[in-house]
Amino acid sequence: MISLALVSLLATGQMFGGSSATTRSPAAVDDSLRARIERRIAQVPGAVVGIAFRDLGSRDALDLRADERFHAASTMKVPVMIELFRRVDAGGLRLDQGILLVNEFASIVDHSHYSLDANDDSDSTVYRWVGKRVPLRDLLEHMIVRSSNLATNALIELVGAANANATAHALGADSIQVRRGVEDDRAYEAGLNNTTTARDLAVLLQAIEGGRAASPASCQAMRDILLRQEFNDEIPAGLPPGTPVAHKTGSITGVLHDAAVVYPTGRAPYVLVVLTRGIPDQRVARSLIADVSRLVWDHLTAADRARVAR
Repeated sequence: MISLALVSLLATGQMFGGSSATTRSPAAVDDSLRARIERRIAQVPGAVVGIAFRDLGSRDALDLRADERFHAASTMKVPVMIELFRRVDAGGLRLDQGILLVNEFASIVDHSHYSLDANDDSDSTVYRWVGKRVPLRDLLEHMIVRSSNLATNALIELVGAANANATAHALGADSIQVRRGVEDDRAYEAGLNNTTTARDLAVLLQAIEGGRAASPASCQAMRDILLRQEFNDEIPAGLPPGTPVAHKTGSITGVLHDAAVVYPTGRAPYVLVVLTRGIPDQRVARSLIADVSRLVWDHLTAADRARVAR
């Protein structure tokens, strides 16, 4: 017969100098959205990532290095678009108005002239229009959906980088810097670059989505243009196929960004901005942004299910 003392020893795990498995448990793993994103970023050595997430249907939000300053690359085309539509709203411009397209621009450093190379542009089709009068609507479309640098510089010449910058600041994106057109090498060498933060771009996208960036009709037109974006390998790639995304990408060597308003079916939209630098392989950066997008989608989906269950 087993003695009561032996039963006591077996129950407490002291029989062989061990302790009961029930007295120890592994440390809990932080499964918050922030922790999951940080773990994913940590898989890419040297990556610097700025993130701003805003669920427009709740107070759910996340800032991760949201005030870190990045080279804006083509994301600066968003405030240029906003400024153009404001000019249209004020009656100073018309979208069907044609302007003579030239491929010669002045550096902001010394006013020396420079031209753009079609081979270095993501949209070479616009160069076929040089020397012709081109409607603003067409230049605007190509600036956003195909990220045409030539169209961008033509529109910056029209509305002024300083004006686009001031408008962005007035909307609350108060640290963004829109200083110059694309491929102004003298300005680049002098450190005069267009810069932004994830928070800045989130503010501008919220202003467009909320109808505050310009007139309601112009904000709707901006959403429609952003929805026609043709480069969809970053934030949209982390979402269920067919999910509408109004967004603007940007890239230069070692830099890749995407700034988006995502429209899930049956719920309010959300804003997600992911800015990256320090990742030499663009495929790696693209995969990282898509995974962050997927993590945010999964987080919201789980939160929506929990609310329904309650």
